[in-house]
Amino acid sequence: MKAKEWSVELYITEEGMDTVAQAVLFSGGEKRTTGRGHARRNPADREVPEIGDELAVSRALADLAGRLHGVADKDIAQFAGPS
Repeated sequence: MKAKEWSVELYITEEGMDTVAQAVLFSGGEKRTTGRGHARRNPADREVPEIGDELAVSRALADLAGRLHGVADKDIAQFAGPS
C-alpha cells in the first residue's frame, strides 16, 4: 500500500489587536486549498498574543476543513451515478 503525504503550512500575522492566519493544504502537485481565520483582541483584555494565534489558527483550520469538504462534494457529484 502506498502512503500519501499531505502537509499544512500555517502563516500567522499580527497587526495591533488583529491576528490573521492562513492554513494552506498541499495535497500533491500544484493542488492546494487555503483556509483563513481572524481574531481580534478586545481592548479591555490583557495582551496575550498566543491566544490570538490560537483563535486565528483554529478558525483557519476550520475554514480549511469546510473548503476541503466542498472540494470533496464537487468530486463526488462529478463521479457519482452510473458509469
